Amino acid sequence: MARQSPQRPDADEPELDETDASAAADEVEVDRPAADRTLWDEVRIDPVEIALPAGTGFTLRAYRTARELTPTDVAERDEDDPFLARRQVVETEEDEEVVILDEEFAALSAEKDDEDEEKDGGRAGGRRRGKTGDAGAETDDDEAEEAEAEDDEDDAGDEEVPVFLSHKGRLLLFKTPESLVTFIRSGAPNDLSQLDSWNELSERLEPADIAPLDEDTYELDLVVENLRGGHDAWDPALLIEAGEIARDLSYALRLPAVLDMLSAGSSLDDLDEALRASVNGGIGGFLGRRRLKKIGAQTASLGWRTIVGKISAVVDWRD
Repeated sequence: MARQSPQRPDADEPELDETDASAAADEVEVDRPAADRTLWDEVRIDPVEIALPAGTGFTLRAYRTARELTPTDVAERDEDDPFLARRQVVETEEDEEVVILDEEFAALSAEKDDEDEEKDGGRAGGRRRGKTGDAGAETDDDEAEEAEAEDDEDDAGDEEVPVFLSHKGRLLLFKTPESLVTFIRSGAPNDLSQLDSWNELSERLEPADIAPLDEDTYELDLVVENLRGGHDAWDPALLIEAGEIARDLSYALRLPAVLDMLSAGSSLDDLDEALRASVNGGIGGFLGRRRLKKIGAQTASLGWRTIVGKISAVVDWRD
């Protein structure tokens, strides 16, 4: 059958030029109502959309002071997954925590760690004490350390930390807004139910309210592939946002290995700092781009592959 050519507009109907077409598109955008944020602002909870290799889902996140929250219980999660528990085990050695990381990433990071140790060589690692035999001075030091520790605990308690719609150490992700709302209305146990605004949210929430802001939408499924593309292909916004959600999830879901991989001074933290600097103008942006050139693409992609894998392993998908 001969392919039919597209119909031409009637001669009496004027064609829209590019300016008119653009104006029509703008008019459509103007007519589209923005999502109502009143409920979310009142309950201080936000909808979040996260894309992982297994799919995209919706969940909720809030920030509260640490003293207001009871951390998620991961005992059952780690018992159900001995492999996860073994890879996250924390061994105590000379009062110092050692976290077991992904072997490939740890091997590639070893050279950087050796360089850091050479820079720090010769510096004492133990706590400073009073003079030997001076019991009074040592007691004063201990009391000062205890007071300082108490102050640090108070400061930590006042710090805002993330909490997600999770249960027993697993992130609850929903394929549709409707399934998310159904779960919230069901009264099923979860870590957000401890918030004083939870009951109000469960009573008022509708599927149309599940409309995450752009800054609350994360594409973890694209991170590894983007890093493999090489320095020139790296997307700063994608990678910076991935770092933010990974830190939040690893804290809230108690994933110490991921927290360690993203901690200050790590190779992935160096990547994050360089990316943030690169998006700035002027000399700061120039220096940030230079720093990025020195970061190994293979190390970065392997590290993020590990992070995405560990987060995916603690996701409970709900249809």
